[in-house]
Amino acid sequence: MRREKDAHGHDLWLFGRPLTSLPSQPADSIKPDWQQARIRHIEQTLKRVRKLPSGGWHVVTATKTLSEHPRFFYIDGHEVCVWKSEDKILAVINRCPHMGAPLSEGTVRDGVLTCPWHGMQIGEGKQGRFLEIHDDGVLTWVRFRPDKNIDRPVLPIRPQHFIDGVIQFAARCDPEDIIANRLDPWHGVHLHPHSFARLKVIDNADHVLTVRVVFRAVGSIGVEVDCTFHCPEPNTIVMTIIRGEGSGSVVETHATPMCPGWTTVTEATLAASARPVFRRALKRPARVRSQIEQRARGLWAEDRAYAERRYYLRHPELLPEMAAQSSGEPVGKPRPI
Repeated sequence: MRREKDAHGHDLWLFGRPLTSLPSQPADSIKPDWQQARIRHIEQTLKRVRKLPSGGWHVVTATKTLSEHPRFFYIDGHEVCVWKSEDKILAVINRCPHMGAPLSEGTVRDGVLTCPWHGMQIGEGKQGRFLEIHDDGVLTWVRFRPDKNIDRPVLPIRPQHFIDGVIQFAARCDPEDIIANRLDPWHGVHLHPHSFARLKVIDNADHVLTVRVVFRAVGSIGVEVDCTFHCPEPNTIVMTIIRGEGSGSVVETHATPMCPGWTTVTEATLAASARPVFRRALKRPARVRSQIEQRARGLWAEDRAYAERRYYLRHPELLPEMAAQSSGEPVGKPRPI
């Protein structure tokens, strides 16, 4: 282990192989974080990201959470009902074509969904407006209209062998507020001192943000890695570890619009490692998966507050509603996820 200092001047013990020394940095990179975090740059990046092609695909949920029990989702202004029939995932508009009953309240038998009001059967070759579905092995996606130019969701490069952990929650904001949070790494050691001991932006070129960060393992013990942030499509931002422990691991943050002012955040962490202990963990991933998801929820309790605060600043007329949700606390105070 090597003893160094964290961002606040406290002792920090690093394990793992040291990364290569950074070249001399421009003057801007030694300014305080509040001066480096430029609002104009984040807004310009968001403007560019909005124009990226997506094929109309939206993340629904983690594939492993789907079963023969129909589930309801709000996605881009639509009510959607999703269920799994054997090895196939089916999705329909959550409205019975007979009298508009919520199909997600029905039951599934032999892959056929029965309406809870009058017993109409909804299945392939039967009634119902079925939607195009894609299962990428971790997440299930849906779209409401075809796009001949993009037949599948735009995905980042993923590790070949990984343990995945997925969390999902609703946030009172727009998708761009979630993406903006990740485009601002400078807040890391201030808003998340329990998770990030040190952080430095080392490059911001070709629409890719590169960061050298020390993740806290336990207390003052941490591991230093280099990672990148990029947006493969408008509602997704991806962190990829490119050097150091866990190289190749990715964290995909997907912001699915529900309706104006509401977003479903689905974050999939695909952890990889060359260590022998990780290869053994691949055979029994439950414990590692639980740890991944617990840490992600802790970070998002604070990052959701950041995103919701950003949304509120654009819509101050919503103060009564948002303050009520926070039990009288200021808008932007973290709440457990």
